[in-house]
Amino acid sequence: MKKIIVGMCLCIASVQLSQAQAKLPGLTTTSATKEEQEVLDLSKTKWTWMADKNVESLNGLFDEKSVFVHMGGSWGKTQELNTIKGGMIWYKKAEVYGASVNIFGNTAILLNDIDLLAVVGGNEVTHAFMVTEVYVKEGGKWKMGSLTFSTLLRPVKMK
Repeated sequence: MKKIIVGMCLCIASVQLSQAQAKLPGLTTTSATKEEQEVLDLSKTKWTWMADKNVESLNGLFDEKSVFVHMGGSWGKTQELNTIKGGMIWYKKAEVYGASVNIFGNTAILLNDIDLLAVVGGNEVTHAFMVTEVYVKEGGKWKMGSLTFSTLLRPVKMK
């Protein structure tokens, strides 16, 4: 009898916890709010700007104190823009398989499940990443505060 009661309590607790989970890429959720969609659209546009090496638009998006975490190191806004402009990393194509955003006050945390085709040091490479983007809304405008690439263990899906 004790095992049944404990089992029921664990079952109820797991249902409660599942309702408290953050939105994650690839999970079926309700449609995005207007503000969430705004951040999702901004992220999509950012991938285009990165592929096009549009440092002028990226300069306006990246906060002055923004940080970027890559497989090979981390740095600030100026180095990221110089890396893109100089072609040290060319974000040639990001294939996004899932994206989600969670907003906390004036902060948005966006997760992208992507395959990234990039040219790094003259070599074309493709990696599976979970990319974390942090945006802060100031004066009614979203600015990127952080962009972090975390390697995924799943195989690359991009063809």
